[in-house]
Amino acid sequence: MVSPLQQKIRVTGPVVITANRLSDGAVVHRTASGKWSEELGDAQVLRSAEEAQKALKTAQGDALEAVGPYVAPIDASEPSVQPGNIRELIRINGPTFVLPSDEDEAYLSRGEAA
Repeated sequence: MVSPLQQKIRVTGPVVITANRLSDGAVVHRTASGKWSEELGDAQVLRSAEEAQKALKTAQGDALEAVGPYVAPIDASEPSVQPGNIRELIRINGPTFVLPSDEDEAYLSRGEAA
């Protein structure tokens, strides 16, 4: 089995380095200054496999702040950067349907509007 550090990264468009913050599990993105931000728009946009590999290796050394860093596609065709696939969309925005634990809240807000 090949180590994640030795796997080849294929970059076919703009990508960012994303992970989860160790303290609370929030989705974070690596900035050009090497910090982590919850805002996708703050992320460093990488355009080559070499850039992505170097940034990923650096991010993996930051295990006290963020865990599980990986390369994620983005859609940079809009004025503001957007997630590039459904997985990243869900990680940033949450579930695509109302969870059972949220049903009471959703029901109450519908009832208040009537």
